[in-house]
Amino acid sequence: MVALASSRALGTGVRVGVTDETALAAADRVVARWLLDIDTACSRFRDDSEIARVNRAAGARVSVSDLCLQVVRIALQVAESTGGLVDPTVGAAMERIGYDRDFSEIVDEGDAPRGSAAPGWESVEVDEEAATVSVPAGVHLDLGASAKAVAADRAAQDASAVTGVGVLVSLGGDIAVAGAPPAGGWAIRVTDDHDAALDAPGQTVSISRGGLATSSTTVRRWRRGAAEVHHIVDPRTGLPAATRLRTVSVAAASCVDANAASTAAIILGDGALAWLTALALPARIVDVNGHVDHLCGWPQDGESV
Repeated sequence: MVALASSRALGTGVRVGVTDETALAAADRVVARWLLDIDTACSRFRDDSEIARVNRAAGARVSVSDLCLQVVRIALQVAESTGGLVDPTVGAAMERIGYDRDFSEIVDEGDAPRGSAAPGWESVEVDEEAATVSVPAGVHLDLGASAKAVAADRAAQDASAVTGVGVLVSLGGDIAVAGAPPAGGWAIRVTDDHDAALDAPGQTVSISRGGLATSSTTVRRWRRGAAEVHHIVDPRTGLPAATRLRTVSVAAASCVDANAASTAAIILGDGALAWLTALALPARIVDVNGHVDHLCGWPQDGESV
């Protein structure tokens, strides 16, 4: 019988599902360890994290753990594959718009932000042999999106390996599954807000493998001066993406791939449909007027993706 556990970590809601309720406690412990490790390595809200040390080092090489090195490498691969639309060097831009602390602690204060393009992922230096990372002075890494997706993928895989059952890990809008799924797949309610009630406007689909990610501009919003801002920053401007899209959900081979595509699509706006179609990724796109597009075989309500 499918069983679920809920908690909070990385500033978001965490759900762990298993296909055998007797395995839930063990799976939950595996996921919790992964989230702690990711937070320690990659959080820019912790002064003692490895990424915080890299950001403070002003160009000096900083020795990092294998996990941190892997996440940085994946973030750079994501940046390259999205043409720089999802770029880890937006950290300083995130700070300028007020996202310099856990979202629950953000307050509506400060002046409207000024835009400045992100330095670009090519400015990040990774020495695989020496296990070091460095960025130029003033460049701050934000691994949030990629790190959360990596955590979902790795935690689901490890929890399934440890317990021998099917596992689902949901970190906010980032979902990964591993092992044999329940009959009919894992049922997912796709909405603007992952914390919304099950009867909130949206769609129910099911997944049996890989990952599904949803990016939205309707949540994580606040004010800076006269401007209302959100958390998805366009690296080309250093400002919250100016987009007509409200929410994008994508299914892919991994949560990392799904998250990269859904985030890039929000930033692309009008170009998202053609871009996702070229990649042949199943997607659900909702614009600011509530119009919904289904691409590349995205299912009808209740069907599998």
